[in-house]
Amino acid sequence: MKLTMREPTTAVGFVVAIIFAYLILLPVLSILLDAVKVQLGDARRIGGEVGDGTLYYLHRTFLSPVAQNFFWGPLKNTLSVALGAILLSFLIGTPLAWLLSRTDMFARRWFATALIVPYMLPSWTFALAWTTLFKNRTVGGQQGWLEAMGMTPPDWMSYGQFPITIILSLHYAPFIILLLGNGLRRLDSQLEDSARILGATRGQIAVQILLPLMRPALFSAALLIFAKCLGDFGVTYVLGLPVQFDVLATSLYRSIGSRQTGVAGVLAGSIMAMGIVALLIDAYVVREARRFVTVGSKGSMDRKSQLKKWRIPATGFAAVIFIISVGLPVLTLTLSTIMFVPAKFTLDNFTLQYWIGTDLETVAMRTGILLAPDMWSAAWNTLRIVGTAAVSAGFLGLLVGYVVVRTPFRPLSTFLRHVTFLPYLVPGIAFAAAYLSLFAVSHGPVPALYGTTAILILALTADQMPYASRAGISAMMQLGKEPEEAAQVAGAGWVRRMRSIVIPIQKRSLVTGVLLPFISGIKGLSLFVMLAVPSTDVLTTYSLRLIDYNYTQAANAVVLIIAAVAYFGTLLAQRLTNTNLAEGLGG
Repeated sequence: MKLTMREPTTAVGFVVAIIFAYLILLPVLSILLDAVKVQLGDARRIGGEVGDGTLYYLHRTFLSPVAQNFFWGPLKNTLSVALGAILLSFLIGTPLAWLLSRTDMFARRWFATALIVPYMLPSWTFALAWTTLFKNRTVGGQQGWLEAMGMTPPDWMSYGQFPITIILSLHYAPFIILLLGNGLRRLDSQLEDSARILGATRGQIAVQILLPLMRPALFSAALLIFAKCLGDFGVTYVLGLPVQFDVLATSLYRSIGSRQTGVAGVLAGSIMAMGIVALLIDAYVVREARRFVTVGSKGSMDRKSQLKKWRIPATGFAAVIFIISVGLPVLTLTLSTIMFVPAKFTLDNFTLQYWIGTDLETVAMRTGILLAPDMWSAAWNTLRIVGTAAVSAGFLGLLVGYVVVRTPFRPLSTFLRHVTFLPYLVPGIAFAAAYLSLFAVSHGPVPALYGTTAILILALTADQMPYASRAGISAMMQLGKEPEEAAQVAGAGWVRRMRSIVIPIQKRSLVTGVLLPFISGIKGLSLFVMLAVPSTDVLTTYSLRLIDYNYTQAANAVVLIIAAVAYFGTLLAQRLTNTNLAEGLGG
């Protein structure tokens, strides 16, 4: 005990492990158990007591007459959207990755950053821009711009699979640019030169040299996009729900909304299983990528291809993609917030009423968004909840990194590595459902937390631990034991060493561990839409409520505020950490 008090790293590690077992493992186990236990309200139908074991929900979800609505239909939609988004992302991202990393295209450095902006913004930002442009009156509400100009878009263009696939492909195309571009930058151009000297055509070089070497990066990007599409909720909520186009994430949302907890447990488990399998395959592919490594040396070269007459068309292609994926959506949302009538470009139609107006004609919102008490309440909730969760995640991440690197007890180190990474494998909508399952009722001394800010802080802290813990582990691996050993010889205890040595040295990493979860939390939707109530509205859920009320201008204004915070926060994080997201995704 005396030795433990002087060097309590392992003891602290066990305390942290217990905390994360409760915050991460227990919610996941809780939602999975809901799938095989009789739930309140179903006892008579099932013929058992509440809490008894049952296979009823598995049968209802997978084999019953309503299984098509609960699971198989949404699964088909999820897979078709994900595969379509992967295909379009490759068609967009692959040529851009090559142009940015291997050619002399004009403004290459500027495009390298500009074309990953969609990755920095919430995916449903683009869904709102789409509905602002293409919405028709099929589902009522304000008409879209095209309809206001006399052109009524068909339903398949306004809602459902087509726009969802287009938006997700534009949002996740930066994965291709980042991962494939990073691989292409490391490729020795002498391989291409040698093949060209031997008479190989451009097509042969691409198929027989570039494609095999880039296969791991391409496969990894496809799996990451697939895993992200599994849990994406906002885009389908905006563009799918109006026409009953359900994916697994919205089917889970509907099940919880209709209090079908057992079915929700089965759906959440299914989403988790697919997400985990996809990312484990990705981890395997990354390990296998070592077989494709080309060993460079001082003689390796990274010569840029000369585009010559294709230089202007290539630059134009990149510019068009930027305009479609960033410029047009942001401009559309901005203009929609300063117009009385959609798509009427006359001076008398422009207004700031939806920003700072004081006597609007809408029923539930009488002032502009910047003067609305509900908006400032949601903004304060956002800063309070996301800020607290980010600081907690940053500090816990540094603590996890310290224990993982310093403890001599390897099983503890392995457990902390894996348990803090688990939320990354679980799509956000399923993780939120797990928290709802565990904390909706009291358990022993822990009261029911649903409807409080506490459940949002706990869920967001746990959800952001993959980023915070990796930042902490990476930082602590760079810090040797010598400064602490010198302080220990001088008589400093563990707390004093942490306060006076470790935290001051790692303050930059601590800032990173706080800032990255904060940015991710600001634009997050899946967790909040499941766990927030009107009294704990954050900006993301507040904007969705405005969408439900058909207050298009106000909803778009809130989304622009969220997008601005997420974008400039990402730039601040890059400046503080002296990194550049455009240089590619690291390990």
